[in-house]
Amino acid sequence: MADEGKTKLTMMTSGTMHADLVWLLIDPSRMLTPDNKDAKRDWVEVPTHVVLIEHSNGEKLLWDTGVPRDWESRWGQAGLAQFFPCDAVDEEMWLDSRLNQLKLEPGDIDYLVLSHLHLDHAANAQMWAGTDTKIIVDEKEKEGALSFDGYNQGAHIKSDYDGLPLTTINEDTEIMPGVTILQTPGHTWGTLSLQADLPDSGTMLFTSDSLYLKESYGPPPIAAGIVYDTVQWFESVEKIRNIEEKTNAKVIFGHSADQLGELKIGPGNYYT
Repeated sequence: MADEGKTKLTMMTSGTMHADLVWLLIDPSRMLTPDNKDAKRDWVEVPTHVVLIEHSNGEKLLWDTGVPRDWESRWGQAGLAQFFPCDAVDEEMWLDSRLNQLKLEPGDIDYLVLSHLHLDHAANAQMWAGTDTKIIVDEKEKEGALSFDGYNQGAHIKSDYDGLPLTTINEDTEIMPGVTILQTPGHTWGTLSLQADLPDSGTMLFTSDSLYLKESYGPPPIAAGIVYDTVQWFESVEKIRNIEEKTNAKVIFGHSADQLGELKIGPGNYYT
C-alpha cells in the first residue's frame, strides 16, 4: 500500500461536553455593559480529542485520554459536573471504544503524553496503570497536580493520575523523530503542546488548552476563564505562533467544534 512504512497520525473525537463560553473565551464583545445589560450568554459544544501517532519506527504514541464514562459521579464530587456535562458522547467515542476500534490494548502504546492533568485530558490515564507504557507530563504540572490535599483542586482531580509512574520533561523534547513535545504553560503549571512533522501533511501543532479556539489565537490573543498564569499563557501563544510561521504548520485547537469539520477524524482517516 502507498502509506505502508510511513508515520500515521490519527485524530479521534473522545467525547463532547457543553459549557458556558466564558470558560473558554473572555470576549469583551460578549460582556455585560451599562449599555448592554442583556448580552447573550453562550452555551457551547466543547469537544475533546485524542491523537494516535503510529511512527515509522514501530512505536506508538497517544496524546491525551479524553473524558471518562463515569463523569457524573467523578466530576460531581468536585462540583463540576453541572458546569461541564459530557452530554454529547456516542458509545464509539469513549476511549476504551476507540482503542477497540484500533485493535489496541493500553499496553500496546509506547508513550502516553498528557498535555496536562485536567479532568478532560487525564481522566482515563489509570487505564495505563500496571503497563510498561511511559506516561509523560511536564515536570511542573506533576509537581503542582500532586501538591494539594483533598479530592480536587479546580479541574485537577487527583485520583485521575495519583499513583501512576509519571515521567517528566522540563524542556521541549523530541520523543520520536519528527514528534516533539513543546512546553506551553499558562493554562496550567505545565501545559504541553504536540508538534508532529509529517512527510506528506507537513507540520501539525496540537495546542491542547494552550489555545481552546481559533478566536483564542487572534491576533490579538484572547484569554480564557481558566488560566493559571496569564503572562505565561500569552508567551506560549506567541511561541506557538512563531513555530506556525516558521514551519507553515496546521494549528489544531484544543476544543474547537468548528474546526472538527475541516479535519480528518476517526480511525482510518489518518495523516501521513
